[in-house]
Amino acid sequence: MILEYIKKEDDNYLTLRQVLNNEFHISYNLRVKLKKNKRIFVNDSNTYIDKVLNVGDVVKVFVDFEEDNSNIVATNMDLDILYEDDFLLVLNKPAGIPVHPSASHVYDTLSNGVKWYFDSKNLHRKIRIINRLDTNTSGVVIFAKNEYIHSLLSMQMQNNIFKKEYIAICDGIFENKIGIIDVPIARKENSVIERCVNSNGDKAITHYKVINEFKNYSELLINLETGRTHQIRVHMAYLGHPIIGDTLYGVSSDLINRQALHSYKVCFVHPLSKNNLCIIAPLPNDIKMLI
Repeated sequence: MILEYIKKEDDNYLTLRQVLNNEFHISYNLRVKLKKNKRIFVNDSNTYIDKVLNVGDVVKVFVDFEEDNSNIVATNMDLDILYEDDFLLVLNKPAGIPVHPSASHVYDTLSNGVKWYFDSKNLHRKIRIINRLDTNTSGVVIFAKNEYIHSLLSMQMQNNIFKKEYIAICDGIFENKIGIIDVPIARKENSVIERCVNSNGDKAITHYKVINEFKNYSELLINLETGRTHQIRVHMAYLGHPIIGDTLYGVSSDLINRQALHSYKVCFVHPLSKNNLCIIAPLPNDIKMLI
């Protein structure tokens, strides 16, 4: 993958550093790696970062290089690929599988499957996850195929360009059919996993809309403005409408054996083509049956 820019007479870039920062939006950490690995060129010559550019100078940056990804074990598994190009891999994660390895899940995570898939294509890259989901939440998960793409999508998240939409089945009937939950979330005292609403926590904003009602349950379309751990689950429980089957923030259910939460749609601007992408993961069978 090569980034290329030709110095124009009427642009405001005086130095190579300005092109790297403001045209390519390369992060500091990546810039250091690229410089160390001699991946930055002006007129096909490796050069220093603060080189003054002349009109017509051609800047090229080779952002792809092999990386050691031996920290993750490759495991052959079926991957439900929703979208793929040279820069992104978008998967539909089933419920019951963690996104990344941990002490209790070394071989059976989505990242293990992606490692095997990358190895099968001779793609020696680190496993970079853009958006994480809880083990028992299904739906869209995005992997970046290099550090540059990961960095650009992370910036979109920080600038609220990256949009995440969920489907949830919650307990009870909502009095307000459309609402915004704007209450901070913190780690619950003496708990490694559980979160709670706390005035000293991090800002958390959830938008919801009731799209279907049953006798004792409601189907919601949820948009996240922030991305705190367990945000939807905590906010729904805070309203008194926990997600069906959520044993951490509600109670177990005979209707479904996990929280009825699905990452339905993710929209963002493709980092290179600049086209708007909206990727949808169809509802899994257990939530379809519940509905």
